[in-house]
Amino acid sequence: MSFTARLEAELEQFKQDRVYKRLNYLEAPQAARTKMQGRGDVVILSSNNYLGMCNAPEVVAAGKRALDQFGAGTGSVRFICGTFTIHRELEEALARFVGCESSLTYVSCWNANEGLVPTLLGEQDIVISDQLNHASIIDSIRLAKTITKCQSAVYRHSDMADLEDKLKAANQARIKLIFTDGVFSMEGDIAKLPDIVALARKYDAVVAMDDSHATGVLGRSGRGTAEHYGMLGQVDIITSTLGKALGGAAGGFTAGPAALADYLTQRSRPQLFSNALPPTVAGSALAAVQYVQRHPELVTRLHEHARYFRERLLALGFSPLAGETPIVPVILGETAQAIRMSEALLDEGVFVTGFGYPVVPQGHARIRCQLSAAHTREDLDFALGAFRRVGSKLGLI
Repeated sequence: MSFTARLEAELEQFKQDRVYKRLNYLEAPQAARTKMQGRGDVVILSSNNYLGMCNAPEVVAAGKRALDQFGAGTGSVRFICGTFTIHRELEEALARFVGCESSLTYVSCWNANEGLVPTLLGEQDIVISDQLNHASIIDSIRLAKTITKCQSAVYRHSDMADLEDKLKAANQARIKLIFTDGVFSMEGDIAKLPDIVALARKYDAVVAMDDSHATGVLGRSGRGTAEHYGMLGQVDIITSTLGKALGGAAGGFTAGPAALADYLTQRSRPQLFSNALPPTVAGSALAAVQYVQRHPELVTRLHEHARYFRERLLALGFSPLAGETPIVPVILGETAQAIRMSEALLDEGVFVTGFGYPVVPQGHARIRCQLSAAHTREDLDFALGAFRRVGSKLGLI
């Protein structure tokens, strides 16, 4: 079988298994409502645009100003051809926002995670990871094990007794790095950060937390999981994204002590061998951080929407997972059921994605709803009406 024929055969199998991903094309900005090619206006419940910053006028204008001042791109790697001042301003603002001393930006949080574990750990070290961590953390660990031969362990999801057992077993390791998501994107639950930090202090470990779904989302002013628990400044390393609540364009960062950002500048391969963020993205992200700091009511509104939507789904007879975040998974069981419901909701003008095996365990397929501060009550009621009609049609409620 030729190379192309093999790919085509596997793609056909994806379609037969109902795991083939079809792209839906948008003709307007990412927002609470947008225009989808061939379908017209749709309400979006599948976006990480938690605060509505993707199309906020101040954020868009800041990106245009940075484009005019600094041009389209960076031209090369920062230490080779220079670092724009907009990147320094952004990194200083991000560090303050998440309660750390310093930060370093990357072109994505995937790159930030990928550049962390292989850079910091060697053969004498171990990384201990939550079972449900994001794929970028998992791949970072796989890469580190291949390159630096570090050790690894996985603890059951949010099981602090199991984490403690893993720490005890690693008592001879030089560096013990506990890596966790702040908010777990498929479940919508929050890491038990106070317990994780307490165990880290007890066993002389370092805590790294990917706060991508919490930055701009959790805490009274949106400063993340640490603020949610009243623990700003107590997390050793925070990685996060600029591609969700903070403008949604692209980019990520690693924050921590000044020595960490300096060390990653010297040794992190995604930093050393890749261009920096486009200046326009740095400009819009900086404006998004500043906007959130001036408007904490956005965070309040986001959580009001999440509570309302979760409560109304329960009243309709659905089974959303309990939680405190704007990620509201509706458990349906079988993958085919989640796909059918997602397609039927889109026919009703609601864009929300169904997830099944192998993304989630067998029997736990779901529709994952994500709320935004940009939604109106009218948007939410429109979506709930679609859920009621489709749920009744499919015999789910």
